Amino acid sequence: MDTPRPPIAPALLAAALALPGVCPQAAAQAPPERAQLDVRWLRYMDSQPGLKRIRVDTPSIGLRVPVGDRWSFEGVTSYDAVSGASPRWHSSISGASRMHDERTAGDVRVTRHWDRATLSVGGAYSSEHDYVSRALSLRASVASADNNRTWSFGLGRADDRIDPVNRVVIDERRRTTDLLLGVTQVLTPVDIVQLNVTHARGEGYYSDPYKSLDKRPRERVQTAVLLRWNHHFQGPGATMRLGWRAYTDSWDVRSNTLTGEWVQPLAGGWTLTPSLRYYTQSAANFFYGPTYDPTLGEPFPVGYITDMGALRSPDARLSAFGAATVGMRVAKAIDRSNLVDFKVEYYEQRGEWRVGGPGTGGLAPLRATIMQVGLTHLF
Repeated sequence: MDTPRPPIAPALLAAALALPGVCPQAAAQAPPERAQLDVRWLRYMDSQPGLKRIRVDTPSIGLRVPVGDRWSFEGVTSYDAVSGASPRWHSSISGASRMHDERTAGDVRVTRHWDRATLSVGGAYSSEHDYVSRALSLRASVASADNNRTWSFGLGRADDRIDPVNRVVIDERRRTTDLLLGVTQVLTPVDIVQLNVTHARGEGYYSDPYKSLDKRPRERVQTAVLLRWNHHFQGPGATMRLGWRAYTDSWDVRSNTLTGEWVQPLAGGWTLTPSLRYYTQSAANFFYGPTYDPTLGEPFPVGYITDMGALRSPDARLSAFGAATVGMRVAKAIDRSNLVDFKVEYYEQRGEWRVGGPGTGGLAPLRATIMQVGLTHLF
């Protein structure tokens, strides 16, 4: 939700920069003054040369409500309708012909607010025909006496059940524990930074049951460091948002993400936000590219006959690649209680765009368009 939160202090309004998602802890010691309703619709479409693949339509409704002087409630519910061609293993090998799936999800959170601290308890649930996920979370934040620094802590636990329709596995499970430690620091009246460190450990079923040659480890340990810096330019009244995320896991996937946004308010309640994002990653240590066994041919990897039980996956999402996203968000404040916005992004992924090492060759580029329209109402 891209609407301003209450400022940390009057002198720090510019540094807060209307920064949802960047410094929520620093501004969230007090409950929201007004209830907020968000209604959104998102469409995702991707393709590869000669193949229109997946289309996803996602309507969602979010609600944030103050409860008394010290409590608040937040909830989001969404529905995904997925259709199209199932993902290719490599550039020319498809796992199946057509697919259709539906997913419903909900997320609720209750927060207790003190003068310089918050404590939140949340729960989430999502369901589709072959996958059910349940999660619980606990979050806390503590601010310094001058409210210029806020420490944040988080603990989450997810329990997923996997029941594919092809019955390759039955009632498989995956359980994940997530930890978060973060700090948000106001540097100047126009600068604010945030550093988050997350760590997750998961155990259970990670393989893709719809790919016959997909066998992955039953454990995954993930660590990520996220650094954000926002600077407000008082002359044009604009805000620059920069971010860097470094990620590593026990599958040998290493990635870096750079993001940039420019938030430019205009006359008449309009706001333009162009954005850029670059992503690069190394391949998982069990990924195999489009080079096949000389005897068996595709889709079998080299050496399959002598080591049929080895860990392996042809999933291009585990390959070495680079990706770029360019986007634009247009928002219009109709009055003090209503905001409408529209956002469009274009994404493209290629092996040769990887920085930091060679990318996986022989894979067709993946392109995607994401569109989102929303209405925010305060009451």
